[in-house]
Amino acid sequence: MAAAQGAGGGSAGPSGPPASAPGHGSGSTAVAVWEWQDEFGRWRPYRGNVCSYIEQVIQASQQKGRRSGSGLVSSIPLGHADPALAPYVIDIPSLTQFRQDTGTMRAVRRHVFPGDSAAGQGIVWEWQNDEGGWSPYEMNVCVFLEQARATNHQRVDLGSLGYNYEVDFVAQVQTNKSTRFRRSVQRRLDAPYPVTTSTTPLHTGVGCSCQQCWPNSGTGPITTRYRHSMTNSPNSSTTHQVPGRTASVSSSNVGFVPYNKPTLTGARSTPRLNAQNTLVLAQTGSLSAALAASNGVSAQALPVKMSKSSRVSQALAATPTEPESVVKKYLEELKGAPADEDCMICMEKLSSPSGYSDSCHSSSIRPEAVGRLRNCQHSFHMLCMLAMYSNGNKDGSLQCPSCKTIYGEKTGTQPKGKMEISTFPQSLPGHKDCGTIRIVYHISRGIQGPEHPNPGMPYTARGFPRYCYLPDNEKGRKVLELLKVAWKRRLIFTVGTSNTTGESNTVVWNEIHHKTEMDSNLSGHGYPDPNYLDNVLAELAAQGVTEDCLGQ
Repeated sequence: MAAAQGAGGGSAGPSGPPASAPGHGSGSTAVAVWEWQDEFGRWRPYRGNVCSYIEQVIQASQQKGRRSGSGLVSSIPLGHADPALAPYVIDIPSLTQFRQDTGTMRAVRRHVFPGDSAAGQGIVWEWQNDEGGWSPYEMNVCVFLEQARATNHQRVDLGSLGYNYEVDFVAQVQTNKSTRFRRSVQRRLDAPYPVTTSTTPLHTGVGCSCQQCWPNSGTGPITTRYRHSMTNSPNSSTTHQVPGRTASVSSSNVGFVPYNKPTLTGARSTPRLNAQNTLVLAQTGSLSAALAASNGVSAQALPVKMSKSSRVSQALAATPTEPESVVKKYLEELKGAPADEDCMICMEKLSSPSGYSDSCHSSSIRPEAVGRLRNCQHSFHMLCMLAMYSNGNKDGSLQCPSCKTIYGEKTGTQPKGKMEISTFPQSLPGHKDCGTIRIVYHISRGIQGPEHPNPGMPYTARGFPRYCYLPDNEKGRKVLELLKVAWKRRLIFTVGTSNTTGESNTVVWNEIHHKTEMDSNLSGHGYPDPNYLDNVLAELAAQGVTEDCLGQ
């Protein structure tokens, strides 16, 4: 990658923003950047080739609509642009990215930048994370940095963009203004974003209340219908890069990146679903072994291992011989299919045969069969549900792709390991009335099993043991007990691709957030965080781990 160069041999220049502050500009050309909103409220741009595909689909739909009078395309499968994004679909009416296998939803927006900006030139600015990889800045930050570099600034302050950092172009470093911790930065070339003929005002900086920003900000009311009654709204909170030596921030290049498990093939329409139940999400934890080593742990460590006699172990060891029976157990076949409703899995009308009828065959389920899940009442092609189940863990459970309701007992693909628990009297910020629970996860490298993305290949286990912290109060102990259940069900970690380093075939966090620092919550991984315990309880419930599981 091309490293950032100095701004030139001119005068040092001020440390503030460039003379032309970010805002609205006027230019003859513009480029369109599509972005998704992560769980911390930050907007992450898709890569240029993905944005080009989205623009092409919309333009083709508009042209077709003008000829035939039909409406704009409603769904865009991203797997056509990038196979790694096979589970993701953008729902245009609601401006939402939907992950089919888990039901996770993220707000999306279309952001327009001048054609001569960093976005138009394919220039990406990145900061170096603790794993040695490079994480891109948000696109508006990239535009800001490139404009400052082009106007011979030697350093700039990112405070106006919501970051507590200064960037020095000459030294090629980012400095935290509070802690003075420094990280390397670099400038590299990537594919430019697609040119657009949009007449909306050009945007070169942070969002405002203009006509372009407000409807696409993800904060206003959604005025269009959710075709599939999706209920999981994106979270919105604040995150920053880590001021110290621990960081794990999701990559700006793409949405949640699943591992490269072969997708279902043969569907007549897209997307071709990667239906693994527990694909990797952004790696949300950071490691702080040195912190934990100095905590003066006084309580004896209590290892929590896989129980040989547990129902979970038995379920994992038993491979269902009749996947059709699992589908029929949880879906009630309908006599008549809804005429105007789509199957969320194959994106075909429910009144048409399943999009996977060419690749998934069953002697007892017809391609035209439509079933309704018995509890949540969402409807799908039964053959699509069979294909999704057959491409997952095959553990006897199903999860509704729409509302995430779990039928049966969901298990994951976490490698073997050990979970240790101890307590010590020191309090966590925000929990002064109690001590602290420390959890230590141990996982070693090994060979991938049949449930993993590349069976038979080695996987790495970077950064173990991993240390996590909970307040030793009533709610913290409740979370701990549920985490024990999640560990036994193999839901805490999975084997996938690291969002921070890009390494594949490695152990990464799954869908349950952990606090891996005792304090310094500028990172989002420490305390104080008054909402953390409630949030993690909701995440555990989304995996089917609730109070009903305790004592089983």
